[in-house]
Amino acid sequence: MKWSEIKIHTATEAVEPVSNILHESGASGVVIEDRQDLFQERSTLYGTIYDLDPSSYPEEGVYIKAYLPVNSFLGETVEEIKEAINNLVTFDIDIGKNNVTISEVNEEEWATAWKKYYKPVKISEKITIIPTWEEYEPVNSDEIIIELDPGMAFGTGTHPTTVLSLQALERYVTTGDQVVDVGSGSGVLSIASALLGASGVRAYDLDEVAVKSTTINVKLNKVQELVTSEQNDLLVGITEQADVIVSNILAEIIVQTTGEAYNLVKPGGYFITSGIIKGKKELVRNDLEDKGFNILEVNQMEDWISIIAQKPE
Repeated sequence: MKWSEIKIHTATEAVEPVSNILHESGASGVVIEDRQDLFQERSTLYGTIYDLDPSSYPEEGVYIKAYLPVNSFLGETVEEIKEAINNLVTFDIDIGKNNVTISEVNEEEWATAWKKYYKPVKISEKITIIPTWEEYEPVNSDEIIIELDPGMAFGTGTHPTTVLSLQALERYVTTGDQVVDVGSGSGVLSIASALLGASGVRAYDLDEVAVKSTTINVKLNKVQELVTSEQNDLLVGITEQADVIVSNILAEIIVQTTGEAYNLVKPGGYFITSGIIKGKKELVRNDLEDKGFNILEVNQMEDWISIIAQKPE
């Protein structure tokens, strides 16, 4: 089969929404080449650091690459992708240069070569994410291992927004908690919640591909008795209360959910938000406070923000 590589030169702020557009258009995964990665100091505490090739990165901004089958619908699909990216400006999202290029590649070149760069990654004190094909021995007895197959979509679970969410869950989820994951994507946050001791996790996503991906990954990690995955528009129509609600989505979407989240989270419970670009921090923080939440933590990784809020008892 012939494949076409679509490469989009965009801005850091647009990485998450552009990646989602590509997934919804049929891409089974994306490659993100961010110039900032070349200059980031990385600790070797959690594992091996792999050298990066500067020639693969843009002078500024981010390259996002995805692979689509060459067929009679390719031209139409590419045009739909371009239109969807252009529409992001209506959400006040910086899309940078927004240059889109297409090139043909051989299946062998991309289907397996990328796997050598995807190794086990220790995300936090307890949580380690590993690819399904890697052998890994836990370092200590309380280490939590999450297996993911990034070929199924929604990345490897190591994007800063996901890392911030996982670290927050590790601190705030306790044994027996009821957790709601809004915008579940791969299901990694739902899986982590279950492995951290939650007695029940409800994962919601509007995208049916995400629901399927969550279901597959949940079974892969043997927590299907604890996690349910359903298609739903954010928290619309949800009535069951939760001890913790986690939402790793765009800032503009988070502020659409804060009122419902406040009503659903139990007194003393937590609303963990992530996916917030640095420039939208105050938008989310002010909205959370306006709805009645107390802000406990504001954490940052690269250009991304996570805010942990608590409902007063």
